[in-house]
Amino acid sequence: MSKEKISIRKPVFITMLILYAAVIIVGLVSPASFSAAEGAIVNFAASWFGWLYDITAIVLTVICIWVLFSNKLGSIKIGGENAKPTMSKWSWFVISLCGGIATGIVFWGIAEPITHFMSAIPYAHDVYEPGTAKAALYAISTTYLHWGPVLYAFYCVAGIGIGIAVYNMKLPYRVCSCLYPILGDKAMGAIGTVVDILCIFGLAGGVSASLGVSAMQLGAGLGILTGLTPTNMVWALILMTIVITFIISSYTGIGKGVRFLSDKNAKIYFGLMIFVLLFGPTKYILNMATEAMGFHIQNFFVQSTYLDTFEGGMWPTWWTINYWSFMIAYTPLIGMFLAKIAQGRTLKEFTLYNFLLPGGFGILWFGIFGSASINYEVNGGGIWNSMQELGTESAVFAFFENLPLSNILSALFMVTAFLSVVTLADSMTTTISSLTIKSKNAATVEPPATIKIFWGVVMSALALINIITANNVGEVSGINATKQLAIVCAFPLLFVVVAMIISTVKMLVQYHKYNTVDDPENSVVKKELTVDFEGE
Repeated sequence: MSKEKISIRKPVFITMLILYAAVIIVGLVSPASFSAAEGAIVNFAASWFGWLYDITAIVLTVICIWVLFSNKLGSIKIGGENAKPTMSKWSWFVISLCGGIATGIVFWGIAEPITHFMSAIPYAHDVYEPGTAKAALYAISTTYLHWGPVLYAFYCVAGIGIGIAVYNMKLPYRVCSCLYPILGDKAMGAIGTVVDILCIFGLAGGVSASLGVSAMQLGAGLGILTGLTPTNMVWALILMTIVITFIISSYTGIGKGVRFLSDKNAKIYFGLMIFVLLFGPTKYILNMATEAMGFHIQNFFVQSTYLDTFEGGMWPTWWTINYWSFMIAYTPLIGMFLAKIAQGRTLKEFTLYNFLLPGGFGILWFGIFGSASINYEVNGGGIWNSMQELGTESAVFAFFENLPLSNILSALFMVTAFLSVVTLADSMTTTISSLTIKSKNAATVEPPATIKIFWGVVMSALALINIITANNVGEVSGINATKQLAIVCAFPLLFVVVAMIISTVKMLVQYHKYNTVDDPENSVVKKELTVDFEGE
């Protein structure tokens, strides 16, 4: 760990401490009020700004495609022309894949396609009946939207903007640095501090939601394998184990802990996919996954912009807007994390490894698991019944009952789910901690273990309270409670992400003006500002 002088960034740390203390106390003292407040914010965000969520996702996707196929922009290297890569392409890919969204992939890989297959999507309820061939196409193609390249476009654009701002413009290792092209000096003052607070609040809420989902799924797995009934104490013990593990991993630093976990995690993913493809309904998987891809391309814009405006239903809120909210919650700080490990890579490489490849992996995962799960359900696999009786979190374990070595697969899957959430929490705790400390070289220094432990405990406590509140109040299911938490915490960040998009586009179009590392004499970035702010 670096011996460089590190201190607490008080305006950010104290504000977040007060905010989360208030949220946790309200959740403990008045769970009904906690749940009602969450519900009100979710309804307001979805009904008034659903259109902005969808348009933002489409614009981000367009930007990624633009950078990927632009020779001029694609040749820009994060860190400048002389920067060298800090890790191999395989390590870079698996960290990018596992560091941000793996918990969602392992949870929803079976649950989402089966839900859409057995419960008609509103915009197509007059087109198909649940459990039919048309239902299968709509179900799998919808997961392609939610878990394909569009999902990763959020992270990719943020990583590009922050990477150039920090490593090419030599601005501080903060999200607000990305806003310099549109705000100038103001991005480094009070506005920047507010932006960083919103980013931490959003990400901590998103990570808490992911921790909650993982605790529920691991609890369901324990129940199925051992007969143990998931309770508040079981969830608390699971969360405690997750925190202890990722703190140990985080203490070793990104170069060791996250890299090791991501490598093992990714190999298990590929192993599970190959097993299901070979020992599942292989022909059906190959045909259905391909057919659904064509259907998705044909209906991309219909699926991307559906808001159920006429009937005012909640489907878009609980699904598409929920996913985009999760992405928005993670986007700024995942962007920081991805930029940190991508020094020495060109923007073309960055877009390939943070947009196209992980997005392609998501489609491959859902194509295989989604197609197989639908085939099993049609042939009496019992997945939907298990979800109704034991909860959404039981879907994957009911799925494995249709395959050979089901108990071994379920146990292996629990290891995968555990590693996934540990990898996520590890990388994000490190990034959150970096925003709450002051250091001249915050972009490279490892935050103190005590700060990481603090944030790990806070996020886990919020996850547990959210689950307990949902079960005690009974107004929403535990899974929907985690969705509500993500939407609530991410809503203020929606506008920050829009500002980041505008600023990043300006940064790319006028890159010659901002390229401080390669052309310091002609850069418009004030060098004295960088020095003063980093040593604040």
